[in-house]
Parts: sequence; structure tokens; C-alpha cells
Amino acid sequence: MELVGSTLTATYARPKTSHFLPAISTMSASYRGHQPSVGLTQSARDQPWRTNMYFRSSGTVPTLASLQTPPQDLVRAKTTLYPSSRAALSARYTPEDWHKSNQSYYRESESSRNSAERLRWDTVRLIQDKEQLTRRSQESTSRNIGKRINDITFWRSELSHEIDSMVGEIAALAEVKRRLDRALAETEGPLQVAQECLYHREKRMLIDLVHDNVEKEIIREVELMKSCQQRMRRHADLAAAQLASNRAAQHEMERDLSDKAIAQRIDSRCRQLRNTSDGISFHRGIERLDPSLSLPDSWSKFTDDNILRSQSERAASHKLRDDIEFLLSSTSNEMWSQFNSVNVAFTNRISEIAEAKNSLQTHLAKTLQEIFQTENLIEVLKKAIRDKESPLKLAQTRLEERTRRPNVELCRDSPHHRLVTEVREIEETMGQLRERLQAAEGALQTLVKTKVSLEHDISIKANSLFLDQEKCMGMRKTFPSTPRLVGYT
Repeated sequence: MELVGSTLTATYARPKTSHFLPAISTMSASYRGHQPSVGLTQSARDQPWRTNMYFRSSGTVPTLASLQTPPQDLVRAKTTLYPSSRAALSARYTPEDWHKSNQSYYRESESSRNSAERLRWDTVRLIQDKEQLTRRSQESTSRNIGKRINDITFWRSELSHEIDSMVGEIAALAEVKRRLDRALAETEGPLQVAQECLYHREKRMLIDLVHDNVEKEIIREVELMKSCQQRMRRHADLAAAQLASNRAAQHEMERDLSDKAIAQRIDSRCRQLRNTSDGISFHRGIERLDPSLSLPDSWSKFTDDNILRSQSERAASHKLRDDIEFLLSSTSNEMWSQFNSVNVAFTNRISEIAEAKNSLQTHLAKTLQEIFQTENLIEVLKKAIRDKESPLKLAQTRLEERTRRPNVELCRDSPHHRLVTEVREIEETMGQLRERLQAAEGALQTLVKTKVSLEHDISIKANSLFLDQEKCMGMRKTFPSTPRLVGYT
């Protein structure tokens, strides 16, 4: 039996799925929770399309049947209805529930539509804003890349200019070093000549082996040339070290220039890339910070340091070139001046030796003349002595003959006294002549010794004159010219 206003199909069972209504969109906003209804319990707020009686049998909200049917009739109806009918009746919705459910759906639909509309417009605005932001970011990135390319171009031009300057400085320093090496090689000949002069002058003999002004000047010339060679070698070593430093600075700048050329080529390619360009792809995690990357300040400072180092090396190289030029000029002047001083000393010494030799030869000639005259004198004295022998014999013979006079006739008369005086005078004369002969012979011996000494001294002077004039001055006829001493030829 059916009651009026009730149907058998009004009973609702728990749905088998967790979502009663199907989704109307694939957006995640379509799955938002429903707005809670006022006055409903937590279960009713969570599931507004279900009745309170379904979840709670002793609900406080009165049903439509209880409002329309008096309590006594309700009790009577309950007593007269079957149990199954009573259960079905207790599970029915009221019109108020129905209207509330509709209103809830209306509000939920309006809220969902408003949320969806707001989400749609916010999404459209977000897409537009992000599109503009992305475009502005790309434009800013392109501008930054362009600025970076300009910075790289500036530093490349600075590096190229500095490299050109450094290449020129290296070539100039290398040329000066070659001149220095040639000048150093040119000093070997004059040094060997000076040492040969000292060696030859050691062959002087006896009194001529003196520490004269020529020897002092030659020793000073040897010391000067050795000092010049030492300074040249020291500056050559400095030039070699400076060339190595210059080439190291050039290598660093060339490597930096090569790196900047690669970076500029990469940045230029990056600047030309577009969203539609070929070859673009995802690179996950590429935006992570790499601690090994340099900063703009360190990047510019690195190139600036390379340029400053190159400028410093170029300044040092230029100063070294000036020092080498001054050294070549000063050493050339010093060696030429000392060469002329030695030659002047040689000329003066040769003049002195020649004059002494001429004087000795003059004295030798006079000595030879005197020897000749002394020898003649000795012969004259010997002849004079021989000539006195006959008068002496005569006087002695007369005396001896007169001794034979007999008796009284043997008297000391005036002829006797005169003969005695004559004998004494002749003997005295002969004694004086012998003394003069001895003196003449002694003088002759002295003259002969003097002649030998003069001849020996003349030979010594001739040897010294030969050594200084022929040997030494013969080697010193030529000397490297000033251009050769400064390394130009």
C-alpha cells in the first residue's frame, strides 16, 4: 500500500563513487571544494546534496511530514504503516531541503563561474604580463649582450693596439740586442791587439823593460775593454730577460684577445638567436650558479692588468733600450779615446827611443873616433918611448966609456954631470911616456867598454823601437769604426 505524497523510488542510497556530479572542465579549478551552506552540519557542508537523515537519524531539523501531520496523527500513521513504509518515509527530503539544495547549487554555480571567470581573466592578464615580461627580458638580455659585445670590442681594440705596440717594442729591443752583440764581438779584436802589445813589450831587454806610460795606457785600455765587455754582457742578459718578459706579456694578451674573439663570436650568435631560430633546445639546470665564473669587475680587471703589465714591460724595455744606446755610445767613445791615448803614448815613446838611439849612435861614433885617436896616441907613445931608447943608450954608453978613464982623469967634470943629468932626464921622460902609455891604454879599454855598452844599448833601443814601432803600432794601424762599435755594421 502506498501513501499519498510518497513514492517507493524516493529512497536514496550511498553513491558508489566519491564524486556525485561529473567534472565540467579539465581545469584544476573545477575540482575546488563547494561553498558551505549556512546552518548545516559539517557533513552537510561537505556534501550538501545529501540529507541530514542519511547521516544522522536523530536530526533536529523537522521534516515536511512532521510539520504537516499532527503528532497524534503521525503516531497513528506510524502505527498503521508498515515498517518498510516508515523507513522510506523517514528517508525522504522536504521541500525546504529541495529549495536549499537548489539555492546551494545556484550559489555554487555562480561562485564557480565567478571564480572561473576571475581565473580566466587573471590568467589572460598573467599570460599577457608574462609575455610582455618575457619580451622585455629578451630585449634587455639582447641589450646587455650588445653592451657586452661593445665592451669586448673595446677591450679587443685596446689589446690589439697594445699588442701592436708590444710587437714593435720587441722588434726594437731585439734589434738593439743584436747591435749590442755585434758591438761586443767587435771589442774582441782591439782587446786581443792590446794584449798582444803587452805580450810583445815583455820582450824588451834590460833597462828598456820599464813600466812606462805606454804600458800604463795599454793596461788601462785592456781594463777598459774588459769593463766595457762586462757591461755589454750584463745589458745583453738584461735585454734577453726583458725580451722574455715582453713575449710573455704579448702571449698573455694574445691569449686574452683570442678568448675575447671567441666570446664575441658566441655573444654575437646569441644576440642573433630568436624564439624561432633553429638549434635552440632545453638545457635543464644551466641557470645554476657556477662558482668558477668570473665577475664583470674581475673580467675587466684581468684585461686591464694584462694591458698595464704590457705597458710596464714596454716602459722598462724602452728604458733598457735607452740604456743600451747610451752604453754603446759611451763605450765607443771611451774605447776610441783610450785607443788614441795609447797611440799618442806609443808615438811619444817611439820618439824618445829613437832620440835615445840617435844620441847613443852619436856617442858611439864619437867613442869610435876617440878610440881611433887613442890607439894612434898609444902608437905615438910607444914610438916616442922607442925613440928615447937610443939617446938613453948613447948617454949610458958615454958614461960607461968615460968610466974607463985612467986615474985622475976619472973625474966628475961637467960632461960627466951633464951625461948623468941627460940619462936621468931621458929615464924620467921615458917613465912619463910609459905612464901616459898606460893611461892611454886604460882610456882605450874604457873607450872600448863604452863602445860595447853603447852598441849593446843601441841594440836594446833598436829592439824596443822595433817592438813598439813595427810590432805594436803595426797591429794598431786599424781600429773598429764608431758605427761598428755601436753595432750598426
